[in-house]
Amino acid sequence: MNYKLLIINPGSTSTKVAVFQGKECVFKKNIKHSAEDIAPFEHIAEQYHFRKDVILNELKAADVELSDVDMVVGRGGLLKPLTSGIYEVNEAMKRDLVNSPVGEHACNLGGLIADDIAQSIGVKAYIADPVVVDEMEDVARFSGHPAFPRLSVFHALNQKVIARQHAATVGKKYEELNLIGIHLGGGISVAAHKKGLVVDVNNALNGEGPFTPERSGTLPSGPLMNACFSGKYTKKDIDLMLKGQGGFVAYLGTNDAMEVENRVKAGDKEWELVYRAMAYQVAKEVGGLAASAFSMDVDAIFATGGMAYDRNFCKILESHVSKIAPLYVYPGEDEMMALNLNGLMVLNGEVEAKVYE
Repeated sequence: MNYKLLIINPGSTSTKVAVFQGKECVFKKNIKHSAEDIAPFEHIAEQYHFRKDVILNELKAADVELSDVDMVVGRGGLLKPLTSGIYEVNEAMKRDLVNSPVGEHACNLGGLIADDIAQSIGVKAYIADPVVVDEMEDVARFSGHPAFPRLSVFHALNQKVIARQHAATVGKKYEELNLIGIHLGGGISVAAHKKGLVVDVNNALNGEGPFTPERSGTLPSGPLMNACFSGKYTKKDIDLMLKGQGGFVAYLGTNDAMEVENRVKAGDKEWELVYRAMAYQVAKEVGGLAASAFSMDVDAIFATGGMAYDRNFCKILESHVSKIAPLYVYPGEDEMMALNLNGLMVLNGEVEAKVYE
């Protein structure tokens, strides 16, 4: 049967929506949100109606008939650690998406909006491979103090899809390869894919790894502690420093990576230094995983996400990491297709949806 699926993917700086007829994408829209669009909302949960209305308006403008949709699939959010797979949205999940045990991120809205739209048309809503997929080795969970264990929070859906796509391209199975995956977007995750499992990855949401267009990544702990107790900043201020107003936003006043790319091409040396610093930090993360997770036995490195369209950035990155393993670039993301394929497997009876508890 040629099922029709609505796919919803809220990200930190955009909301992606697509409609698939079977495996064919018949409508797709990437709705960009500037820092100014998001600024009025103190908490991401408050963006719910804004994001939902944007989606419905785009679907209406494209004459998409929602009554024909068989399933709605949203991007997974910051839930409890889960095994990989597809999950039906239920009350326990919605409760944890609103009051996340991990933290705030726009992806938490995916399941909530999907469920709202699904209920309005009498179908079911699902999420697949949420960002909290956890396959980390125990040794990778240590931070340096037991009060602060390292967590697996990353672009699991896209990283897994691209890793499998790369394996097929080189005539191998995902489970046969040692890969380092780099997702370059509003958040940046660098993951060690060891024979089909992501055994180590930076917490791409909340203060770990490279800085990004809007996140600070790892900050020096002493100065950060001093800032927290200085009386100059509120908890909200510090939280925004970590995610939302860090990275490019803090250094350059924009979260638009394309704007940064264009300024660098135009010869702006100040902007170029920040741009190169981001590539430097990504490469440092790659090098650390190559040594720790793989003992330098890496088959390939792949880069994906929106910033992977920037050839100059990828060339700078390649200059740093090429002696570790070849760098393959897969620009953009296949998350929409991946969500659709997961939904089709349930509709076709190929897999059974898991229950979130």
